[in-house]
Amino acid sequence: MNNTYDIIIIGAGAAGLMCAATAAELGKSVLLLDHAEKAGKKILISGGGRCNFTNRFTKADNFISNNPHFCKSALARFSAHDFIAMVEAAGIAYHERKHGQLFCDDSAKNILEMLMAPCREHGVSIQLNTKVKSISEDYQPKNLHPKQQHQFTIETERDSFSCTSLVIATGGLSIPKMGATPFGVTLAERFGLNIIQPVAGLVPFTFTGQEKESLQSLAGMSLDVSVQCRGHVFNEAMLFTHRGLSGPAMLQISSYWQPGDTLSINLLPKLASHALLNLKKQRPNAQLSTVLCELLAKRLVHLLMPGEPGQTKMRQINDKQLQHITALLQNWQLKPNGTEGYRTAEVTLGGVDTNELSSKTMQSKKVPGLYFIGEVVDVSGHLGGFNFQWAWSSGYAAAMAIYES
Repeated sequence: MNNTYDIIIIGAGAAGLMCAATAAELGKSVLLLDHAEKAGKKILISGGGRCNFTNRFTKADNFISNNPHFCKSALARFSAHDFIAMVEAAGIAYHERKHGQLFCDDSAKNILEMLMAPCREHGVSIQLNTKVKSISEDYQPKNLHPKQQHQFTIETERDSFSCTSLVIATGGLSIPKMGATPFGVTLAERFGLNIIQPVAGLVPFTFTGQEKESLQSLAGMSLDVSVQCRGHVFNEAMLFTHRGLSGPAMLQISSYWQPGDTLSINLLPKLASHALLNLKKQRPNAQLSTVLCELLAKRLVHLLMPGEPGQTKMRQINDKQLQHITALLQNWQLKPNGTEGYRTAEVTLGGVDTNELSSKTMQSKKVPGLYFIGEVVDVSGHLGGFNFQWAWSSGYAAAMAIYES
């Protein structure tokens, strides 16, 4: 058996599959390795099994990185509209939800099959349940083409393989029960590349003590809020859980939160700041709790306004007190103890430093022929299909760069 390939890709997730399919269609021989028993596992579970495969409004502002400009080239070369065109060409029915999020009508399996089909058709060799034991780089005689001078040898439990282009698409540390490992960043460090410290992103918050007990009493309740932290604002739903706070708003802001930060939560983002003053004039004899329970769930009102204050009639509350109550509702200050960590995080922040890579090709600047794509790179998207789009765009960029080199 010939164990030499043009490209070896480690990681059969979204980015790895996109790179494999693209490169194979361009005539490259490709070997795809993964330690998992199934390809595209995160694709299959995403979006409740319907895969939020991209976002129609994808732009660089939707990504977090030490270099906010790094993602622009790959996103421009293969955009959300390009992936949508692939989906439509494959005959996959899809629908749009709020904020430009696109989901399969039927199943996430449709997206996985769309990527697997060209891999099968163009002879990609896929080896699952395969652990990589070691990777070495070798230099060949100088009379060869410069690209051929540099070769990688990959040793697995079963065999050894060689290639001139090695693509690392092993993802981040999120959801370890799905098989996430630090393989990619560990390998990058071994090759001398700098790493931005990985942390859990798009992850629920946890609390301790009295705050935890208070929030637990509201578990299961959801409402639309506006949340702020470090100058970033998200207007989405918030969900109270037995551990703390979750829901899209909290997941989004968690990617910017740092230990010790306080969250500012507007529980009534659509309410004018002077609304309670107007209600006092309109309904002077109504109890404050009655008015507030028309705006918020009763359990939440009782948590925020315990005891006698809620029983007070609107006319008995002076304007300054009403302004204070409004501030409490529209600037509720909470300091999380931490997050649920990688166990439930949807993405990993940090990874291979983008200063180590070409933004056009994803190739290492230090090690010719070595590429990093997808979540292993220090580029993380907001919630809503952006992380998949980064996988598609970075995988395509690497495949095209290898083809054109």
